Amino acid sequence: MDVTAIPVLSDNYVFALLEPRGATAALVDPGEAEPVLEFLERRTLALEAILVTHHHGDHVAGIGTLCRRFPAARVIGASADAHRIRGLTERVREGDAPVVLGRRFEVLEVPGHTRGHIAYVARDGEGGDLFSGDTVFGATIGNLFEGTPDDIYASLHKIRALPPATRLWCAHEYTLQYVREAAAFDPENRVLVERLARLERLGPGAPTVPLTLAEERATNPFFRWDEPELCARLDTAPGLDTFRRLCELL
Repeated sequence: MDVTAIPVLSDNYVFALLEPRGATAALVDPGEAEPVLEFLERRTLALEAILVTHHHGDHVAGIGTLCRRFPAARVIGASADAHRIRGLTERVREGDAPVVLGRRFEVLEVPGHTRGHIAYVARDGEGGDLFSGDTVFGATIGNLFEGTPDDIYASLHKIRALPPATRLWCAHEYTLQYVREAAAFDPENRVLVERLARLERLGPGAPTVPLTLAEERATNPFFRWDEPELCARLDTAPGLDTFRRLCELL
């Protein structure tokens, strides 16, 4: 499966999913319609489905326009958010795996940023692709608008358990900003400092998505709740105690 990140709004991505030599596409979180329509029309692609991670406008505002252009398109989203996402045709929850473009997209419930937030995993032999919405970004997590640190901690457990080679398609380009903040917080993390140097060579605005789970596990403080050195520095117990402290500090 090929994935193209289409920049929209100020720092969002809409992800276009395509099968090689296929004539149809799927989308993840279309927060704006016009750039996506231009992409589909330029490549003469029909729209098979839209996958929605959560109800925020910068992830769903383009759905109505896209569905008027492609009325047969499926719109898939969380059952828990059905009252907040207009136009859903399929309601899913954890354990479901809708088939789109011939691929299974496993649903993970990952509340924290919002109560009904979900993510989609399309596995392959290398680890696969995770479309995580606003749950996790490079070196940070999404704002907890509707959830608690305990909620997002449980959600990140599910993500951290995926294969290390998993590609993380997060929905905003925030990586340089938050890797810089993480490196200031954790300057003894050599891998994190090297990551920052690499990103600074690329410069502001350079695309960094997809991320890899392996790199996030090594450099994102919110995935390192059981690292002995970090726990010792924070004077916290490994696990939720450390995670809660990170939420207070970062």
